[in-house]
Amino acid sequence: MTAPYGQPTDALPACYRHPGRHTGLRCTRCDRPTCPECLRDASVGQQCVECVNEGNQATRQKVTVAGARLVRQPVLVYALIAANVAIYVITALQAGSFANNSDSPLFAEWVTWPRAAALNGQWWRVVTGGFLHYGFIHIAVNMLSLWMIGRDMERILGRVRFAAVYFLALIGGSIAVMLFSDPDTGAAGASTALYGLMGCYLVAVVRLKLNPRPILITLALNVFLTFSLPGISITGHFGGLVVGAIAMAALVYTPDKNRTWWQAGALVALFVVLVLIYVTRAQQLLSALGPGS
Repeated sequence: MTAPYGQPTDALPACYRHPGRHTGLRCTRCDRPTCPECLRDASVGQQCVECVNEGNQATRQKVTVAGARLVRQPVLVYALIAANVAIYVITALQAGSFANNSDSPLFAEWVTWPRAAALNGQWWRVVTGGFLHYGFIHIAVNMLSLWMIGRDMERILGRVRFAAVYFLALIGGSIAVMLFSDPDTGAAGASTALYGLMGCYLVAVVRLKLNPRPILITLALNVFLTFSLPGISITGHFGGLVVGAIAMAALVYTPDKNRTWWQAGALVALFVVLVLIYVTRAQQLLSALGPGS
């Protein structure tokens, strides 16, 4: 057997990754003998696998306005939708009705009820209430909105930042309910977090100096529905909106140097503020209503 240039195959050097394979090809970057399987097309000629990997590591990764690597395929949005739907189905099966699923024991234990969250110390209600929904239409509208808005926001924020902002907005909306709503009125729904994502979207548009008209129209429509439809928690929606906007501002307006640490510190500080507000409000309700109320 002869090589392409008339040389015996055994006379050619062996591939640096496969000693048993003789080749007349070389990496255009490091000039090592490389078999066709170990070569990759490059901007100039062909390079070996190791040189390609080194080049990729040296190349600065593109990041979004929030400093996150661009996520091509959202994951958390679909996980959140699945969790909300699963909890809705559980409450519907417990209640024996998909329309009156709020009659289920799980709904009663998880709904954002300020009196229970304050007097009984059931702090988890400020989180779990965001995964409950009153009937099929409520969850269908919220999950469609989460699918439409959440995918873009997860791509912009990255998974870790997206999760942090989502839950901060959810908690912020629940604490707003505790602050400004009737202590005996329960609130539920993912819309507090959704308003938080809309607040994020608005801040991102302002930061990038884009046309804010589409998000402003979306916000105006949602505000109109909030005030027009009965049974909607106005305070929860605006609490989520404000906290989401603050969280996004903390992500996109932090200094470039040590940006990740600045962002983490800002989000942790926001969480601590929300916890302090919850504790303070719980003490106020406890004093006003009394433990036997």
